[in-house]
Amino acid sequence: MVTFTRRGALGLATGVASSLILPRFSIAQADNRPSITIAVQKISNSNTLDTLREQSNVGQRIFNSSLWESLIGLDWLGNLSAVPSLATEWRRLDDKTVELKLRQGVKFHNGDEMTAEDVAFSFSKERMFGDTQPSTGKTIFVTEKNPLGRESKELPVEIPAVARRIWPALLGIEIVDKYTVRFVNGSPDVTMEGRISVAASAIANRRSWDEAKSYLDWARAPITTGPYRVAEFKPDTYLIYEAHDEYWGGRPPVKQIRFVEVPEVASRVNGLLSGEYHLASDIPPDQIEGIEKNAAFEVQGGIITNHRLTVFDKTHAPLGNPLVRRAFTHAIDRQAIVDSLWAGRTRVPAGLQWDFYGDMLVKDWTVPEYNPDLARQLLKEANYKGDPIPYRLLNNYYTNQTPTAQILVEMWAQVGLNVQIEMKENWQQILEKTPTRAVRDWSNSASFPDPVSSIVAQHGPNGQQQQVGEWTNPEMNTLSTFLETSTDRAKRHDAFARMLQICEREDPAYTVLHQNAVFTAKSKSINWKAASAFAMDFRQGNWS
Repeated sequence: MVTFTRRGALGLATGVASSLILPRFSIAQADNRPSITIAVQKISNSNTLDTLREQSNVGQRIFNSSLWESLIGLDWLGNLSAVPSLATEWRRLDDKTVELKLRQGVKFHNGDEMTAEDVAFSFSKERMFGDTQPSTGKTIFVTEKNPLGRESKELPVEIPAVARRIWPALLGIEIVDKYTVRFVNGSPDVTMEGRISVAASAIANRRSWDEAKSYLDWARAPITTGPYRVAEFKPDTYLIYEAHDEYWGGRPPVKQIRFVEVPEVASRVNGLLSGEYHLASDIPPDQIEGIEKNAAFEVQGGIITNHRLTVFDKTHAPLGNPLVRRAFTHAIDRQAIVDSLWAGRTRVPAGLQWDFYGDMLVKDWTVPEYNPDLARQLLKEANYKGDPIPYRLLNNYYTNQTPTAQILVEMWAQVGLNVQIEMKENWQQILEKTPTRAVRDWSNSASFPDPVSSIVAQHGPNGQQQQVGEWTNPEMNTLSTFLETSTDRAKRHDAFARMLQICEREDPAYTVLHQNAVFTAKSKSINWKAASAFAMDFRQGNWS
């Protein structure tokens, strides 16, 4: 049994090499840095700035590399490989334990130095896990309700649910000394370093949590270590960051960043061209040529480690029969969608996996073939009589979401599926458990190069689908636990291959449409590079 200590252990940290103490930057000098405005489709679905609550594509954009930081970082402007961040080094002690050396001199936005105490708090029951226990295979059901009006520090139920999705068997943090911590797991886990690097594992300031009046007060202005801090947040309208000049990675090059919510593509583009916005995100491919006809502007971006999906609720009567869900998957001409809506700027991947999985990649796997005749035959075998199947839809939350849905409905109609679009205003309405929940859109990312980062995290026992009660499969859940705890790479590969077979063929939980691509428009006069991710990096070296 690991013994966990906190403040008593902090006095052990003496005599640490002074070479790790970071330089300080004078803020008295003339500040000629620019302030910029970025037009985005959405700022935050949950109207909070908590990485454990805001598990979304839009959250990645405003969090990663700007506000929140983890102990292990990612090379956002390179190949997304692991790099030192709030920890300078780490090592495996055994299959269940990773030890990390913290970067010294890191300052939170309130001036506190980051220490092992803050790391232990960030992974505590109080902040992350609530009353949940470290185990695997047990689903934590959620309601996906927004925590507005919460007047206490009680965690919204989605936070422990997400925490156990990311850390199913974490026992806790052992403080070795002021700048050394150990992550101690209850079972072997070859992916612990990857889990440490995700945004949900970012480090929060203990004192700011203690001083906050409520969870919501804290979650709308969290105190973190990033290069920018929250100056003002008006949900559904704008978010303003200001430079954190004591940032350990160097003085931020931008004085203020203003994210403005502009849902309509045309308004984002027109605002960019008129000079109202410096950057405009989520640009559909059919707009790129028009923007770049103006020699002063360009569009950056491309494919990212994220796939667009159609997701099924098998508790809906017609979808309870897996033959009906299989018919959905074979009725889709995915390449036609890529060619018509994406101008060939993305691709149809080999199911829910990515090339950077390396030897865990199932190389002979493909998405279900486009075969309308097979789809019709499956519906005949299922004795499907044309009952209406609702398709809950947001208005272009995803790039090209509405036109993609319209094309899908037509493809499904051609094989005999009676799919009816129901427009919704937000994710709470999309996920609400009622008799009309059947088909919806989603996207899945892989935050580190192993299948547990995606197929388990999103469709396993504590993946969103199972937590909201859309889908479950006993064999899939058993394999998920095996994938999370086994150290035998060959057997893990075979388990992953079987999971793909279950989730994409036999008992479809989802079907992959295409790999996602992200495009950002900007003035050519701005020297800024788009990341191969939703994240937007405004640190030193990526703005002038």
